[in-house]
Amino acid sequence: MTNRVLTLSRLAVAAALVTSGLAAQAGEVEVLHWWTSGGEAKAASALKATLQAKGHTWKDFAVAGGGGDSAMTVLKSRVVSGNSPAAAQIKGPGLQEWAKEGVLANIDGVAKAEKWDAVLPKVVSDVMKYKGNYIAAPVNVHRVNWLWANPEAFKKAGAKVPTNWDEFFAAADKLKAAGIIPVAHGGQNWQDFTTFESVALGVGGADFYKKALVQLDAGTINGPVMLKVLETFKKVKGYTDKNAPGRDWNLATAMVIKGEAGMQLMGDWAKGEFIAAGKTPGKDFVCVAAPGTAKSFTFNVDSFAMFKLKNEANVKAQNDLAAAIMAPEFQETFNLNKGSIPVRLGMNLDKFDDCAKLSAKDFVDTAKANSLVPSVAHGMAVPPAAEGAIKDVVSQFWNTDAMSAKDAQVKLAAAAKTK
Repeated sequence: MTNRVLTLSRLAVAAALVTSGLAAQAGEVEVLHWWTSGGEAKAASALKATLQAKGHTWKDFAVAGGGGDSAMTVLKSRVVSGNSPAAAQIKGPGLQEWAKEGVLANIDGVAKAEKWDAVLPKVVSDVMKYKGNYIAAPVNVHRVNWLWANPEAFKKAGAKVPTNWDEFFAAADKLKAAGIIPVAHGGQNWQDFTTFESVALGVGGADFYKKALVQLDAGTINGPVMLKVLETFKKVKGYTDKNAPGRDWNLATAMVIKGEAGMQLMGDWAKGEFIAAGKTPGKDFVCVAAPGTAKSFTFNVDSFAMFKLKNEANVKAQNDLAAAIMAPEFQETFNLNKGSIPVRLGMNLDKFDDCAKLSAKDFVDTAKANSLVPSVAHGMAVPPAAEGAIKDVVSQFWNTDAMSAKDAQVKLAAAAKTK
Protein backbone atom coordinates (compact mmCIF):
# COMPACT_ATOMS: atom_id res chain seq x y z
CA MET A 1 0.00 0.00 0.00
CA THR A 2 1.40 3.44 -0.90
CA ASN A 3 2.04 6.11 1.71
CA ARG A 4 -0.60 8.28 0.04
CA VAL A 5 -3.26 5.56 0.36
CA LEU A 6 -2.21 4.89 3.95
CA THR A 7 -2.42 8.58 4.72
CA LEU A 8 -5.87 8.83 3.17
CA SER A 9 -7.09 5.78 5.09
CA ARG A 10 -5.75 7.23 8.33
CA LEU A 11 -7.49 10.53 7.59
CA ALA A 12 -10.73 8.68 6.95
CA VAL A 13 -10.42 6.82 10.23
CA ALA A 14 -9.57 10.03 12.08
CA ALA A 15 -12.59 11.75 10.56
CA ALA A 16 -14.83 8.90 11.66
CA LEU A 17 -13.47 9.15 15.18
CA VAL A 18 -14.05 12.90 15.30
CA THR A 19 -17.61 12.32 14.19
CA SER A 20 -18.17 9.86 17.01
CA GLY A 21 -16.49 12.10 19.55
CA LEU A 22 -13.63 9.65 20.20
CA ALA A 23 -10.74 11.44 18.50
CA ALA A 24 -9.27 12.49 21.84
CA GLN A 25 -8.79 8.84 22.74
CA ALA A 26 -6.57 8.01 19.77
CA GLY A 27 -3.06 7.24 20.98
CA GLU A 28 0.22 5.58 20.10
CA VAL A 29 1.40 2.05 20.88
CA GLU A 30 5.06 1.19 20.68
CA VAL A 31 5.44 -2.60 20.48
CA LEU A 32 8.70 -4.46 21.08
CA HIS A 33 8.82 -7.89 19.41
CA TRP A 34 11.11 -10.21 17.46
CA TRP A 35 8.62 -11.28 14.78
CA THR A 36 10.85 -10.53 11.83
CA SER A 37 10.52 -13.71 9.72
CA GLY A 38 8.09 -13.82 6.80
CA GLY A 39 5.01 -15.39 8.40
CA GLU A 40 5.52 -13.62 11.72
CA ALA A 41 5.94 -10.24 10.03
CA LYS A 42 2.62 -10.79 8.23
CA ALA A 43 0.96 -11.51 11.56
CA ALA A 44 2.45 -8.38 13.16
CA SER A 45 1.12 -6.36 10.21
CA ALA A 46 -2.39 -7.68 10.88
CA LEU A 47 -2.19 -6.47 14.48
CA LYS A 48 -0.89 -3.10 13.31
CA ALA A 49 -3.81 -2.75 10.87
CA THR A 50 -6.31 -3.56 13.64
CA LEU A 51 -4.90 -0.79 15.84
CA GLN A 52 -4.80 1.72 12.98
CA ALA A 53 -8.44 0.97 12.23
CA LYS A 54 -9.22 2.17 15.75
CA GLY A 55 -7.42 5.45 14.99
CA HIS A 56 -4.24 4.68 16.91
CA THR A 57 -0.65 4.98 15.70
CA TRP A 58 1.52 1.85 15.73
CA LYS A 59 5.24 2.34 16.42
CA ASP A 60 7.12 -0.81 15.46
CA PHE A 61 10.02 -1.77 17.73
CA ALA A 62 11.27 -5.00 16.11
CA VAL A 63 14.54 -6.51 17.34
CA ALA A 64 15.76 -9.45 15.24
CA GLY A 65 16.73 -12.73 16.90
CA GLY A 66 14.36 -15.70 17.19
CA GLY A 67 14.96 -16.37 20.88
CA GLY A 68 14.43 -12.77 21.96
CA ASP A 69 17.71 -12.39 23.89
CA SER A 70 18.67 -9.24 21.99
CA ALA A 71 15.18 -7.81 22.48
CA MET A 72 15.37 -8.36 26.25
CA THR A 73 18.72 -6.53 26.45
CA VAL A 74 17.24 -3.53 24.62
CA LEU A 75 14.08 -3.64 26.74
CA LYS A 76 16.02 -3.56 30.03
CA SER A 77 17.91 -0.42 28.99
CA ARG A 78 14.68 1.28 27.92
CA VAL A 79 12.85 0.46 31.17
CA VAL A 80 15.80 1.52 33.35
CA SER A 81 15.90 4.88 31.55
CA GLY A 82 12.17 5.39 32.20
CA ASN A 83 11.20 5.02 28.54
CA SER A 84 9.20 1.77 28.43
CA PRO A 85 7.33 0.71 25.27
CA ALA A 86 3.57 0.15 25.56
CA ALA A 87 3.99 -3.61 25.07
CA ALA A 88 6.82 -6.11 24.83
CA GLN A 89 7.00 -9.77 23.86
CA ILE A 90 7.77 -11.57 27.14
CA LYS A 91 6.70 -15.03 28.27
CA GLY A 92 6.53 -17.52 31.12
CA PRO A 93 8.15 -16.79 34.51
CA GLY A 94 9.80 -13.76 32.88
CA LEU A 95 6.41 -12.04 33.15
CA GLN A 96 6.40 -12.48 36.92
CA GLU A 97 9.95 -11.15 37.18
CA TRP A 98 9.05 -7.94 35.32
CA ALA A 99 5.85 -7.59 37.36
CA LYS A 100 7.84 -7.78 40.62
CA GLU A 101 9.78 -4.73 39.42
CA GLY A 102 6.50 -2.77 39.47
CA VAL A 103 6.73 -1.70 35.82
CA LEU A 104 3.80 -3.66 34.33
CA ALA A 105 0.24 -2.33 33.98
CA ASN A 106 -2.89 -3.97 35.38
CA ILE A 107 -5.12 -4.80 32.38
CA ASP A 108 -7.96 -6.44 34.32
CA GLY A 109 -10.41 -3.93 32.86
CA VAL A 110 -9.85 -5.31 29.35
CA ALA A 111 -9.70 -8.93 30.54
CA LYS A 112 -13.03 -8.66 32.37
CA ALA A 113 -14.77 -6.82 29.53
CA GLU A 114 -13.52 -9.44 27.03
CA LYS A 115 -14.18 -12.37 29.45
CA TRP A 116 -10.62 -13.75 29.25
CA ASP A 117 -11.11 -16.03 32.25
CA ALA A 118 -13.87 -17.83 30.34
CA VAL A 119 -11.95 -18.28 27.07
CA LEU A 120 -8.49 -19.20 28.43
CA PRO A 121 -7.47 -22.43 30.18
CA LYS A 122 -6.61 -21.62 33.81
CA VAL A 123 -3.06 -22.95 33.46
CA VAL A 124 -2.49 -20.29 30.74
CA SER A 125 -4.36 -17.41 32.39
CA ASP A 126 -2.38 -17.99 35.61
CA VAL A 127 0.85 -17.32 33.68
CA MET A 128 -0.63 -14.04 32.39
CA LYS A 129 -1.41 -12.79 35.91
CA TYR A 130 0.58 -11.36 38.79
CA LYS A 131 -1.05 -11.44 42.23
CA GLY A 132 -4.37 -12.22 40.55
CA ASN A 133 -4.27 -9.37 38.02
CA TYR A 134 -3.71 -9.68 34.27
CA ILE A 135 -0.44 -8.05 33.19
CA ALA A 136 -0.09 -9.64 29.74
CA ALA A 137 -2.12 -10.82 26.75
CA PRO A 138 -1.42 -14.30 25.30
CA VAL A 139 -1.03 -14.63 21.54
CA ASN A 140 -0.77 -18.31 20.66
CA VAL A 141 -0.04 -21.84 21.78
CA HIS A 142 2.78 -23.98 20.45
CA ARG A 143 2.64 -27.68 21.29
CA VAL A 144 6.17 -28.86 22.02
CA ASN A 145 5.67 -32.63 22.44
CA TRP A 146 5.33 -33.56 18.75
CA LEU A 147 6.95 -36.34 16.75
CA TRP A 148 7.33 -35.60 13.02
CA ALA A 149 7.80 -38.52 10.66
CA ASN A 150 8.42 -39.16 6.96
CA PRO A 151 5.92 -41.86 5.84
CA GLU A 152 8.00 -42.86 2.79
CA ALA A 153 11.01 -43.52 5.02
CA PHE A 154 8.85 -45.63 7.34
CA LYS A 155 7.40 -47.53 4.38
CA LYS A 156 10.88 -48.23 3.02
CA ALA A 157 11.97 -49.52 6.44
CA GLY A 158 8.81 -51.56 7.02
CA ALA A 159 8.27 -49.68 10.28
CA LYS A 160 5.21 -48.14 11.91
CA VAL A 161 4.98 -44.67 13.44
CA PRO A 162 5.44 -45.20 17.21
CA THR A 163 2.98 -44.40 20.00
CA ASN A 164 5.23 -45.40 22.93
CA TRP A 165 8.97 -45.62 23.61
CA ASP A 166 9.26 -49.37 22.99
CA GLU A 167 7.69 -48.85 19.55
CA PHE A 168 9.97 -45.83 19.02
CA PHE A 169 13.14 -47.90 19.46
CA ALA A 170 11.72 -50.78 17.37
CA ALA A 171 11.01 -48.32 14.52
CA ALA A 172 14.44 -46.70 14.98
CA ASP A 173 16.13 -50.10 14.58
CA LYS A 174 14.22 -50.76 11.33
CA LEU A 175 15.06 -47.31 9.95
CA LYS A 176 18.72 -47.80 10.81
CA ALA A 177 18.74 -51.21 9.08
CA ALA A 178 17.27 -49.55 5.97
CA GLY A 179 20.13 -47.03 5.85
CA ILE A 180 18.01 -44.13 7.11
CA ILE A 181 19.07 -41.91 10.04
CA PRO A 182 16.38 -42.78 12.62
CA VAL A 183 16.29 -39.47 14.52
CA ALA A 184 17.09 -36.01 13.12
CA HIS A 185 18.51 -33.90 15.94
CA GLY A 186 20.33 -30.64 16.42
CA GLY A 187 22.78 -30.69 19.31
CA GLN A 188 21.92 -27.42 21.05
CA ASN A 189 20.89 -27.32 24.69
CA TRP A 190 17.30 -26.26 24.05
CA GLN A 191 16.92 -29.00 21.44
CA ASP A 192 18.41 -31.58 23.83
CA PHE A 193 15.92 -30.49 26.49
CA THR A 194 13.00 -30.48 24.04
CA THR A 195 13.72 -34.19 23.54
CA PHE A 196 14.34 -34.74 27.27
CA GLU A 197 11.05 -33.22 28.40
CA SER A 198 9.11 -35.30 25.85
CA VAL A 199 10.82 -38.43 27.18
CA ALA A 200 10.03 -37.37 30.77
CA LEU A 201 6.38 -36.80 29.88
CA GLY A 202 6.12 -40.07 27.93
CA VAL A 203 7.86 -42.25 30.52
CA GLY A 204 6.62 -40.60 33.72
CA GLY A 205 3.31 -38.95 32.82
CA ALA A 206 1.99 -35.45 33.51
CA ASP A 207 2.00 -35.64 37.32
CA PHE A 208 5.62 -36.82 37.37
CA TYR A 209 6.55 -34.09 34.87
CA LYS A 210 4.98 -31.38 37.04
CA LYS A 211 6.64 -32.57 40.24
CA ALA A 212 10.08 -33.15 38.71
CA LEU A 213 10.43 -30.41 36.10
CA VAL A 214 8.04 -27.64 37.19
CA GLN A 215 8.06 -27.89 40.99
CA LEU A 216 11.66 -29.25 40.93
CA ASP A 217 10.74 -31.63 43.76
CA ALA A 218 13.93 -33.24 45.09
CA GLY A 219 12.32 -36.56 46.00
CA THR A 220 10.89 -36.99 42.49
CA ILE A 221 14.13 -35.98 40.78
CA ASN A 222 16.05 -38.51 42.89
CA GLY A 223 13.47 -41.27 42.36
CA PRO A 224 13.43 -44.40 40.16
CA VAL A 225 11.19 -42.90 37.43
CA MET A 226 13.71 -40.12 36.73
CA LEU A 227 16.45 -42.74 36.44
CA LYS A 228 14.38 -44.54 33.77
CA VAL A 229 13.73 -41.20 31.99
CA LEU A 230 17.47 -40.48 31.85
CA GLU A 231 18.26 -43.99 30.56
CA THR A 232 15.58 -43.73 27.85
CA PHE A 233 16.76 -40.24 26.85
CA LYS A 234 20.38 -41.41 26.46
CA LYS A 235 19.21 -44.37 24.36
CA VAL A 236 17.67 -41.92 21.83
CA LYS A 237 21.15 -40.42 21.32
CA GLY A 238 22.34 -43.68 19.77
CA TYR A 239 19.92 -43.19 16.86
CA THR A 240 21.12 -39.70 15.87
CA ASP A 241 23.94 -39.03 13.38
CA LYS A 242 27.49 -37.88 14.11
CA ASN A 243 26.84 -34.46 12.51
CA ALA A 244 24.07 -33.55 14.96
CA PRO A 245 26.14 -31.32 17.33
CA GLY A 246 25.44 -27.63 16.67
CA ARG A 247 22.90 -28.28 13.90
CA ASP A 248 19.99 -25.80 13.75
CA TRP A 249 16.53 -27.28 14.34
CA ASN A 250 15.25 -26.36 10.86
CA LEU A 251 18.14 -28.23 9.22
CA ALA A 252 17.17 -31.31 11.24
CA THR A 253 13.58 -30.86 10.00
CA ALA A 254 14.91 -30.66 6.43
CA MET A 255 16.48 -34.10 6.91
CA VAL A 256 13.02 -35.54 7.62
CA ILE A 257 11.48 -33.61 4.71
CA LYS A 258 14.06 -35.11 2.33
CA GLY A 259 13.74 -38.64 3.76
CA GLU A 260 17.36 -38.66 4.97
CA ALA A 261 15.97 -39.13 8.49
CA GLY A 262 12.80 -40.84 9.66
CA MET A 263 11.75 -38.84 12.73
CA GLN A 264 12.24 -35.61 14.65
CA LEU A 265 11.09 -34.65 18.17
CA MET A 266 10.29 -30.94 17.89
CA GLY A 267 7.58 -28.36 18.54
CA ASP A 268 4.97 -27.40 15.94
CA TRP A 269 7.13 -24.64 14.43
CA ALA A 270 8.66 -27.58 12.52
CA LYS A 271 5.36 -27.79 10.63
CA GLY A 272 6.13 -24.42 9.07
CA GLU A 273 9.20 -25.96 7.42
CA PHE A 274 7.18 -28.83 5.93
CA ILE A 275 4.50 -26.43 4.68
CA ALA A 276 7.10 -24.04 3.22
CA ALA A 277 8.57 -27.02 1.35
CA GLY A 278 5.15 -27.65 -0.23
CA LYS A 279 4.41 -30.75 1.85
CA THR A 280 0.92 -31.84 2.92
CA PRO A 281 0.15 -33.12 6.44
CA GLY A 282 -1.05 -36.74 6.49
CA LYS A 283 0.39 -37.36 3.02
CA ASP A 284 3.99 -36.15 2.88
CA PHE A 285 4.57 -36.01 6.63
CA VAL A 286 2.96 -37.34 9.78
CA CYS A 287 2.38 -35.44 13.03
CA VAL A 288 1.73 -37.45 16.19
CA ALA A 289 2.26 -36.78 19.87
CA ALA A 290 5.71 -37.78 21.10
CA PRO A 291 5.75 -41.42 22.31
CA GLY A 292 3.57 -41.99 25.36
CA THR A 293 2.33 -38.38 25.48
CA ALA A 294 -0.92 -38.51 23.47
CA LYS A 295 -2.99 -37.54 26.52
CA SER A 296 -0.63 -34.74 27.60
CA PHE A 297 0.45 -31.42 26.11
CA THR A 298 3.57 -29.34 26.74
CA PHE A 299 2.82 -25.74 25.87
CA ASN A 300 4.88 -22.74 24.81
CA VAL A 301 2.79 -19.55 24.82
CA ASP A 302 3.92 -16.23 23.32
CA SER A 303 2.53 -13.18 25.09
CA PHE A 304 2.75 -9.40 25.30
CA ALA A 305 3.40 -7.74 28.65
CA MET A 306 1.81 -4.32 29.02
CA PHE A 307 3.99 -1.61 30.62
CA LYS A 308 2.77 1.26 32.78
CA LEU A 309 2.11 4.42 30.75
CA LYS A 310 1.18 7.96 31.83
CA ASN A 311 -0.54 9.37 28.74
CA GLU A 312 -4.28 8.55 28.86
CA ALA A 313 -4.67 8.31 25.09
CA ASN A 314 -1.77 5.87 24.95
CA VAL A 315 -3.26 3.81 27.78
CA LYS A 316 -6.49 3.57 25.72
CA ALA A 317 -4.43 2.46 22.70
CA GLN A 318 -2.65 -0.09 24.87
CA ASN A 319 -5.97 -1.50 26.11
CA ASP A 320 -7.22 -1.71 22.52
CA LEU A 321 -4.02 -3.60 21.64
CA ALA A 322 -4.62 -6.13 24.45
CA ALA A 323 -8.23 -6.63 23.29
CA ALA A 324 -7.13 -7.02 19.65
CA ILE A 325 -4.53 -9.68 20.52
CA MET A 326 -7.21 -11.89 22.08
CA ALA A 327 -9.86 -11.17 19.41
CA PRO A 328 -10.83 -14.21 17.28
CA GLU A 329 -9.87 -12.45 14.02
CA PHE A 330 -6.26 -11.84 15.07
CA GLN A 331 -5.96 -15.23 16.75
CA GLU A 332 -6.86 -16.87 13.44
CA THR A 333 -4.65 -14.70 11.20
CA PHE A 334 -1.59 -14.88 13.40
CA ASN A 335 -1.68 -18.60 14.08
CA LEU A 336 -2.28 -19.58 10.46
CA ASN A 337 0.98 -17.76 9.69
CA LYS A 338 2.93 -19.02 12.72
CA GLY A 339 2.11 -22.77 12.65
CA SER A 340 0.72 -22.56 16.19
CA ILE A 341 -2.92 -22.67 17.38
CA PRO A 342 -5.13 -19.99 18.94
CA VAL A 343 -4.79 -19.66 22.70
CA ARG A 344 -8.45 -18.67 22.81
CA LEU A 345 -10.79 -21.64 23.30
CA GLY A 346 -13.87 -22.28 21.15
CA MET A 347 -12.41 -20.92 17.90
CA ASN A 348 -13.57 -21.98 14.43
CA LEU A 349 -10.66 -24.00 13.00
CA ASP A 350 -11.99 -24.62 9.47
CA LYS A 351 -8.97 -22.88 7.90
CA PHE A 352 -6.43 -24.85 9.95
CA ASP A 353 -4.74 -28.12 8.89
CA ASP A 354 -5.14 -31.54 10.52
CA CYS A 355 -2.05 -31.17 12.74
CA ALA A 356 -3.43 -27.91 14.14
CA LYS A 357 -6.89 -29.42 14.65
CA LEU A 358 -5.39 -32.35 16.59
CA SER A 359 -3.32 -29.90 18.64
CA ALA A 360 -6.38 -27.75 19.41
CA LYS A 361 -8.45 -30.80 20.47
CA ASP A 362 -5.66 -32.07 22.71
CA PHE A 363 -5.15 -28.58 24.14
CA VAL A 364 -8.78 -28.50 25.30
CA ASP A 365 -8.83 -32.12 26.49
CA THR A 366 -5.57 -31.87 28.46
CA ALA A 367 -6.66 -28.59 30.06
CA LYS A 368 -9.73 -30.41 31.43
CA ALA A 369 -7.72 -33.49 32.46
CA ASN A 370 -5.01 -31.43 34.23
CA SER A 371 -2.32 -32.80 31.89
CA LEU A 372 -1.58 -29.48 30.12
CA VAL A 373 1.95 -28.65 31.28
CA PRO A 374 4.44 -25.82 30.62
CA SER A 375 7.57 -26.44 28.54
CA VAL A 376 10.84 -26.09 30.45
CA ALA A 377 12.88 -26.05 27.24
CA HIS A 378 10.99 -23.00 26.01
CA GLY A 379 11.03 -20.85 29.13
CA MET A 380 7.50 -21.51 30.39
CA ALA A 381 8.05 -23.47 33.59
CA VAL A 382 10.88 -22.45 35.91
CA PRO A 383 12.92 -19.31 36.67
CA PRO A 384 15.76 -18.64 34.19
CA ALA A 385 18.63 -19.55 36.57
CA ALA A 386 17.23 -23.01 37.37
CA GLU A 387 16.24 -23.55 33.75
CA GLY A 388 19.78 -22.83 32.56
CA ALA A 389 21.33 -25.11 35.19
CA ILE A 390 19.15 -28.16 34.45
CA LYS A 391 19.52 -27.66 30.69
CA ASP A 392 23.29 -27.69 31.10
CA VAL A 393 23.18 -30.99 33.02
CA VAL A 394 20.92 -32.64 30.44
CA SER A 395 23.15 -31.56 27.54
CA GLN A 396 26.28 -32.64 29.41
CA PHE A 397 24.72 -36.08 29.95
CA TRP A 398 23.65 -36.28 26.28
CA ASN A 399 27.16 -35.43 25.08
CA THR A 400 29.25 -37.41 27.60
CA ASP A 401 29.31 -41.13 26.86
CA ALA A 402 31.08 -41.91 30.14
CA MET A 403 28.42 -40.23 32.31
CA SER A 404 25.96 -42.71 33.81
CA ALA A 405 22.26 -42.02 34.28
CA LYS A 406 22.84 -42.12 38.06
CA ASP A 407 25.61 -39.50 37.80
CA ALA A 408 23.29 -37.31 35.72
CA GLN A 409 20.49 -37.74 38.27
CA VAL A 410 22.75 -36.47 41.09
CA LYS A 411 23.82 -33.47 38.99
CA LEU A 412 20.20 -32.76 37.99
CA ALA A 413 19.09 -32.72 41.65
CA ALA A 414 21.87 -30.22 42.46
CA ALA A 415 21.02 -28.02 39.45
CA ALA A 416 17.34 -27.91 40.43
CA LYS A 417 18.32 -26.05 43.63
CA THR A 418 19.79 -23.15 41.63
CA LYS A 419 18.17 -19.82 42.53
